[in-house]
Amino acid sequence: MRKTRKIKQGMMAALFTITVGMAVMLAATGFSEGTDEEAVEPAGGDGYAVYGVEIPARVTFAGEPVPLDLFDVKESLDRELLSNTYFHSHTIRLIKLANRYFPQIEPVLKEHNIPDDFKYLVVAESGLAQMVSPAKAVGFWQLLRGTALEYGLEVNQEIDERYHVVKSTEVACRYLAESFGKYGNWTMTAASYNAGRRGVDREIERQKMGNYYDLLLNEETARYLYRVLAFKLIFEDPEAYGFNLSGNDLYPEVPTFTVVIDSAVADFADFAFRHGTNYKILKYFNPWLRDNKLDNPSRRSYEITLPRKGYRRPDAWEYPD
Repeated sequence: MRKTRKIKQGMMAALFTITVGMAVMLAATGFSEGTDEEAVEPAGGDGYAVYGVEIPARVTFAGEPVPLDLFDVKESLDRELLSNTYFHSHTIRLIKLANRYFPQIEPVLKEHNIPDDFKYLVVAESGLAQMVSPAKAVGFWQLLRGTALEYGLEVNQEIDERYHVVKSTEVACRYLAESFGKYGNWTMTAASYNAGRRGVDREIERQKMGNYYDLLLNEETARYLYRVLAFKLIFEDPEAYGFNLSGNDLYPEVPTFTVVIDSAVADFADFAFRHGTNYKILKYFNPWLRDNKLDNPSRRSYEITLPRKGYRRPDAWEYPD
């Protein structure tokens, strides 16, 4: 028993000696490395660094100059540029999606004499996604049901044209044109799209000021135009903000054709298969179809968009008769 205890005590003493020795060696090594100038690796020595974002000397929205000489304006734009420059995955995906959807939106803006910069409102509104907001605003342009109906879109259980990229853009253009007629400048027009005309009018009357950059607005609307401007700057010159994407990185436009129907469709899965695709892809290109069937008692005419045959077809399988 005594012998075992002595062995254990000896082992513990040896272990203690080894531990102390290693600590001394490590301390000495660390000291020598820390005092050797050639051995010191500076922070960011691997070439990685984080920088502030550069704001161009001149920035415009829809041809209207942004007053960057005002400190609060410049800092507000800087905030949104920083947020979207360093939110890498989100911004990269938006740039990729824009390559697919902007070609559908730009001609509609041009047709209605709305400045091309307004395509960036879609990015700020919905992130180019067919989303539904907590306020029940729907689609790329985040249209409320009442607004959609007022401007002639169809909204019911089977059809919701707020999800139709082109038709919702047409409604947005009409709304924007009316707002421009009221405010006389595109900056306030953009702000009114976010806050609503009544919301903007209320603040103009309260603050006795009609310039967006001089109005104290709710946080969402106060940041809104700066978010739009940030997307514009990044999308127009991605490399300046660290986004190096090649053409192959972007989501391509998908070649499509249209099928016109003016009668009921009993089952859209069957319909899709007859046209060389599947239900999933049919709904991808036609999110405004909200059911798996269409009663269409009024025999209204609809254009259904599908990918060209052979571009995206379902896995080979024998369709049941």
